Amino acid sequence: MSEWLTGRVIANRHWTGMLFSLRVEAPRLRFEAGQFVRIALDSGGERVARPFSFVNPPEDPVLEFYGVVVPQGPLSPLLARLSPGDALYVAPNPAGFLVLSELPDAETLWLVSTGTGIAPFLSILRTAAARKRYQNVVLVHAARFARELVYRELVDDFIAAWRGRFRYVTLASREAAPGALAGRIPAAIRDGRLEAAAGLALSPQSSQVMLCGNPGMLKDAAAALAERGMRKHRRRAPGHVTVESFW
Repeated sequence: MSEWLTGRVIANRHWTGMLFSLRVEAPRLRFEAGQFVRIALDSGGERVARPFSFVNPPEDPVLEFYGVVVPQGPLSPLLARLSPGDALYVAPNPAGFLVLSELPDAETLWLVSTGTGIAPFLSILRTAAARKRYQNVVLVHAARFARELVYRELVDDFIAAWRGRFRYVTLASREAAPGALAGRIPAAIRDGRLEAAAGLALSPQSSQVMLCGNPGMLKDAAAALAERGMRKHRRRAPGHVTVESFW
């Protein structure tokens, strides 16, 4: 048990009945924006842990995590019920390769997410590195319903700070939502609606794409991008698409 750090909840924001964000005071961690760390609670005589991406940037001393309640899950319902002052455990070893230091340069960076997969991109967008390295950044967030397209106040901050270089595109798959595209991300890539909404080209000549979300989106979006000549990025074989599953 000694490898775990103890944190204290300072806020638990419930966006919907199933979506919540925890803000946690804990010992400082060294991590790169886009990485994740395991958080845990004791339940039924054992320590139950799951990985969560940081929403906060590395220099912020308060940790923030964005989660969804899995009704029969062993951890998320407990996390959603935490109140200010409650303790939780944080692993001391953040990890993950969904980070800008792993990416080649490009004109436009596309950050494409579903659900809680937006979390690492919010951390990345709060760093100076993103503004310095890329001429344009497009944040894509897809959810079932408009009420699940959260963190809009933070997005408005990005729009103001980036001075025309930031685009925000939303999709809703189960309702018609004002200002949001209909359907799923892979279809919007294939039929050109995603590019039209962003006003920017999505191509191997100009773009780097980071994908984070449910496995179905990752698989289908990667296939749609491959049809455009965009291949998975690897250190030994640089490409255009970096993927991290959020399940």
